[in-house]
Amino acid sequence: SQIALIFSEVLPHFSVLMTDPFGNYLCQKMLEYCTEEQRTRIVVAVAPELVNISLNMHGTRAVQKMIESLSCQEQTDAIIGALKDSVVMLIRDLNGNHVIQKCLGRLSSKNNQFIYDSVAKSCTDVATHRHGCCVFQRCIDYSSSEQKGQLVDVVIAHALSLVQDPFGNYVVQYVLDLGVTDYSEPLIRMFVNHICGLSVQKFSSNVMEKCIRIATPATRKMLIVPLMQRDRLDMLMRDSYGNYVVQTALDLADSQLRGDLIEAILPLLPLLRHTPYGKRIYIKLQRDGLVSAVPSAAGSHHASPILGPSHGAHSTTALSSMNMYPQMMAPGLMLPPAGGSIPGGGMPGSANSASAGAALSRGVSPSSGGGVG
Repeated sequence: SQIALIFSEVLPHFSVLMTDPFGNYLCQKMLEYCTEEQRTRIVVAVAPELVNISLNMHGTRAVQKMIESLSCQEQTDAIIGALKDSVVMLIRDLNGNHVIQKCLGRLSSKNNQFIYDSVAKSCTDVATHRHGCCVFQRCIDYSSSEQKGQLVDVVIAHALSLVQDPFGNYVVQYVLDLGVTDYSEPLIRMFVNHICGLSVQKFSSNVMEKCIRIATPATRKMLIVPLMQRDRLDMLMRDSYGNYVVQTALDLADSQLRGDLIEAILPLLPLLRHTPYGKRIYIKLQRDGLVSAVPSAAGSHHASPILGPSHGAHSTTALSSMNMYPQMMAPGLMLPPAGGSIPGGGMPGSANSASAGAALSRGVSPSSGGGVG
């Protein structure tokens, strides 16, 4: 009877109380202890204002409690009806994104379909946002097989724009990390004709390294072969991001492909020795025993690939006598954006331990959603 008395007094003011610094706690307790019939009346009463309440730093807590307390389909339908037209706006909001995440965690896959439809329709708007990229990943976590396929399809369709974005690249990597070949292979193949340009950008270069690591042998070859074009290879090895992609290719290529890549690198070695990033590849090749300088029978010197450490070491002083190729830029090649003021960029990952430490400075993870949890 006491709860009924409080309910009758609070119900007309429930929307206002949900956004109050103190009143929201009363609302949460009322949702917890009221009857199902009373809870239904509350949900129906606040539904017209539910979006605005969700955007409030205090209201988001009360709405999340309301979602946790839902006890019948009528209440769930009222919540869905109130939120379905504002899903993207809520996802991109500091406080509202937690309401959507609460729906993902508490409602059934069928009842959450309105979220998946909105996210798939506005894939780029969601995945390229600081909070949106995190919610996109949670959508994948809670999805049914059909819903997961729905999201993966739109990620593949927008892969080129997402992979270059400071937040969108995390969504691409999340799909790759699912470990499902049916998802990763078509996604990776979207980058084959663009790998050189993507390798010199801050955010996408990390994804190119991951693609080389997890691709099937046939797809890995498709990724590495374009790197061997002399003008592009020279630029990649001099680039602060591209050199990591070349190192990853050297680590993971099969013996035949590695030999071809080393042959393409050899004429450029004299240039590499005097560049801040290219010299990393020069040192790597020497340390791994993949290349050395070999004196010819006529007394001249030339560089030669070594596909194993057992061939013995030779003097490297002759490298300075090699002809130097002029630097060339491939037409249409994308350059890294100037500035790069937004932090981010994924998980740097050259398999080479010496470059891994340097890669850590290439980006930091975005927030896990921010706002009021």
